[in-house]
Amino acid sequence: MINIWGVTDIGLVRRENQDAYAVQDGGTCGFTVCVVCDGMGGPGGGKLASELAVETFMSVCLDKLSPEMDLEGAKQVAESAVAAANAAVYERSCEGSMRGMGTTLVSALVRDGRALLNNVGDSRAYLIRSGGDIARITKDHSLVERLVDRGDITAEEARTYPGRNLITRALGPDPEAPSDSYEAVLEAGDCLLLCTDGLIETATDQEMAAAVLEAGDGGACLERLLELARSRGAPDNVTAVLLRQQ
Repeated sequence: MINIWGVTDIGLVRRENQDAYAVQDGGTCGFTVCVVCDGMGGPGGGKLASELAVETFMSVCLDKLSPEMDLEGAKQVAESAVAAANAAVYERSCEGSMRGMGTTLVSALVRDGRALLNNVGDSRAYLIRSGGDIARITKDHSLVERLVDRGDITAEEARTYPGRNLITRALGPDPEAPSDSYEAVLEAGDCLLLCTDGLIETATDQEMAAAVLEAGDGGACLERLLELARSRGAPDNVTAVLLRQQ
């Protein structure tokens, strides 16, 4: 069994919340499905892009997933859902007033203690073990990630590096935007945290793990994360989805 919570907040600076998320328990499809998106493209455009991507991704997953499907089949569904989300955002972005809009995406399909993660852009998925360890599962599609990979800067320096918000892949700007896929195994008490960069840039990995593992249900954990972001100015929208394996 897995429990799910989600929260999104406009933050303390932005005038519009361009993040979006959706969660769905196992139900008839047999998988817990979660998706988080962070839109971009100016007033209206970023909000539309993230909401359209979330709606399309969830629709494809809930239509195509089934309890009999193995993880490889689920991977193909997730990739097709990302492709459909990109097509939907791209088509709207070709309209004059919406040109240039786009969105990041990070998703999780979970069943029987196994999770399949997909991402495009710099929204992330973390695995937080019940013992306190935290590990980032996804890899950002961003300029600073390339610099870290080359050894030009450290991961800690990347948190405040100029241009850290410049991403190299997103849904919407191009006709195709392939996602990367990852797998994780969840044991009792382990958590998955899906979040946008509004949280990542205001809290360290260790601070996020501590907030998630502190006593209380997942809703209280997410409120602690929001309060942490607000205490540091919350310059961007903040969105997080938390899954806890029972």
